Amino acid sequence: MKSSAIAMAAALLVGAVPALAAPTDNLQKLQSFKQTGAPPAETVQQTGQKADALRENLKAIKLPQGFKIDLYAVVPEARHMAIEPSTGVVFVGTRKNRVWQVTDRTKRRVADDVVQFASAVTFKVPNGVCFSPDGILYVVEQNRVLAFPAAQFFGEGGPDVAAGVVVPQGKLVPVEFESFNHGARTCRVGPDKKLYITLGQPWNVPPKDKLAALDKAGLAGIIRIDQDGKNREVYAHGVRNSVGLDFNPADKSLWFTDNQVDGMGDDQPPGELNHATKAGQNFGFPWYGGGKVRTVEYKDAQPPKDVVFPVVEYAAHAADLGMSFYTGKMFPAKYQGGVFAAEHGSWNRTKPIGARIVYTPVKSDGSVGETEVFAEGWLTPNGEYMGRPVDVQQLQDGSLLVSDDFAGAIYRISYSGAK
Repeated sequence: MKSSAIAMAAALLVGAVPALAAPTDNLQKLQSFKQTGAPPAETVQQTGQKADALRENLKAIKLPQGFKIDLYAVVPEARHMAIEPSTGVVFVGTRKNRVWQVTDRTKRRVADDVVQFASAVTFKVPNGVCFSPDGILYVVEQNRVLAFPAAQFFGEGGPDVAAGVVVPQGKLVPVEFESFNHGARTCRVGPDKKLYITLGQPWNVPPKDKLAALDKAGLAGIIRIDQDGKNREVYAHGVRNSVGLDFNPADKSLWFTDNQVDGMGDDQPPGELNHATKAGQNFGFPWYGGGKVRTVEYKDAQPPKDVVFPVVEYAAHAADLGMSFYTGKMFPAKYQGGVFAAEHGSWNRTKPIGARIVYTPVKSDGSVGETEVFAEGWLTPNGEYMGRPVDVQQLQDGSLLVSDDFAGAIYRISYSGAK
């Protein structure tokens, strides 16, 4: 453990928001750098039948010429990923109660260790993970936000880590709106150094008498807060259930995916890739179920003025989740500056669709080109899922990581040139 990392952790925790946790939670001890007596962290075996079967399944994945896909790590229920800026250690959220720390020690671009991170902490749906540029790991749970300075170093030592409470339990969303439906949050630290968090609302289409309360709390939207939890505001309104966001490095603006209304037929409404150019914009939900398709429940209601419609309409019900702008140099020039997005795959469709990675070119003026399928094959011809991609993140070498919560894995897509 480096002394500089300890100093940074101490500086953060001195100013941390006081923990308002139950006595059984270890956060208060961790904030004081005290041992908790928690049992050893869980580890995940990286060799054996599971790994071999995953590698065999990857033979069915189709990619453009010159690309290949390999197993990076076996990670149970792998959801959204955050890559530590200096070491490349990957932190992986889940929709259960685990956060995983994935370490490639030899830089062979395959994981050596997958260990449960911060096992002394009792997590609840820690889906959202993201790093600040100066190395603070944020974990956004269903209804709480935690901060972990120097996570890659503290996580090496076992269950006890330095931890701070950014938003206490029960204060991220009103408790009455807690739900297992649409409760997976995602996060990014923006160019303004604020923490942006997606807050899906719990209904397919919300009742009209709940709409004002949802909007006030930032549900059906995206909020932003200071990294210490202060100065909360609703940045984007009218967002049904976004589970993926990123900032365009060209102009620092926010882009995000959104999952649209179910039960409207196989081919409508479309999924969305949205572009927020300023705070306070409304993206149309629940008046629109996706794109410009009106919902039955709000068809006679007047939509807000100046609704911002999506820049890309994805295939209906493909469940577009994690997304990232590609800033690397490994891939050919046509992919640089564009958006890779993970389609989790449909459930509300008579013929399944999705379970793939799509790519959308983004021009310097913010306009987009035609979206194309980049990686597919996790959905078999007979409609059976071999895997369900959740998130896409870029390693320092320019390769792309893809998480899969169905197969419990992270894959690495690399490019070695056209053959």
